[in-house]
Amino acid sequence: MTITTCVFDAYGTLFDVSAAARECAMEPGRDNLKKCWQKLANDWRLKQLQYSWIRRITNTHINFWEVTKNGLDYALEANNLANDNELRERLLSLYWSLKAYPEVSSVLKNLQNEKLETVILSNGSAGMLKAAAESAKIDSLLNDIISVDLIEIFKPDFKVYDLVLKRFKRDKSEILFVSSNGWDAAAAAGFGFHAIWVNRNNEPVDKLPWSPEYILSDLSEIPQLTKTI
Repeated sequence: MTITTCVFDAYGTLFDVSAAARECAMEPGRDNLKKCWQKLANDWRLKQLQYSWIRRITNTHINFWEVTKNGLDYALEANNLANDNELRERLLSLYWSLKAYPEVSSVLKNLQNEKLETVILSNGSAGMLKAAAESAKIDSLLNDIISVDLIEIFKPDFKVYDLVLKRFKRDKSEILFVSSNGWDAAAAAGFGFHAIWVNRNNEPVDKLPWSPEYILSDLSEIPQLTKTI
């Protein structure tokens, strides 16, 4: 079967998760953040992921916005900024309007021009995802946004990937799944999707039971790849 549906993870894949810290650090009076914004952004993202995994394993689900706040609180403390409540609120505000990566809009347009369905499947809360897509002006380029809010289970549980099949009534072989998280792309491959890992940081391949079918440095090649899979 040919590809009918391109499914994208959101954070780190379509939306730049470092953008909130980077933009905030450029504002006047942010000298303390300017010194450490890259480390803070990395700490924030790592804890956001780790906390979502732990909550999946222990069946203690909360929505992703709470996980995001928990991760930021850790990152602020790790970078000696825990007492700056105004900074915390500013960073959280910016997270609702993250910038999309430069190639995202054109890739989605090209896919829709080829009559392919374009979908977000994310651990993100529905409200967060809607706000990010609207802020990045890609909401009109998406056929759907699917949040784990529907089942209150985080990726990489296979039940999350199955949400795509239930929504679109497609065969697994018709789905192309794209993520910047190696573990996410690997799990999607294990579920039975065609999977692409967008390895933006040139990291090693995760040592897991499954591997993504393709590894790219960004999203640009995806429209052409859909014609060959």
